Amino acid sequence: MDRERLHPEAVSLELSGCSKEDARTVFDVLGTCYSSDRDAGDVPRDYHEVRPTVWLGTFDVTEERREQCDPAHLAASVEADVQGGYWAIERFRTTLDSLFTVHDLSGASGDQERELHLRLESH
Repeated sequence: MDRERLHPEAVSLELSGCSKEDARTVFDVLGTCYSSDRDAGDVPRDYHEVRPTVWLGTFDVTEERREQCDPAHLAASVEADVQGGYWAIERFRTTLDSLFTVHDLSGASGDQERELHLRLESH
């Protein structure tokens, strides 16, 4: 018998407006905090020289490995769009705040999901 989950635990993350190295830094540090659909060492690539690239990842915030989460240095700011259930977004946002300086750019709330548009910078 499957136990019904009390809240959605997955958070979708889109990174843009940054270098592939900074995207990798964000994904790598978050991958030490939570399990993800991105493999460790997965290197983001630029797919087009002119068009902007968006990198995607999904993180399961059910279990957090706080002892492994250390702030990371970014060369420049990174734009992040985060989507998920209210509980998952709140937990993920708390983690982001511990890793980066986070600026709220905009947000939208729905019936069961929340979306944040953020700018991440090094502490």
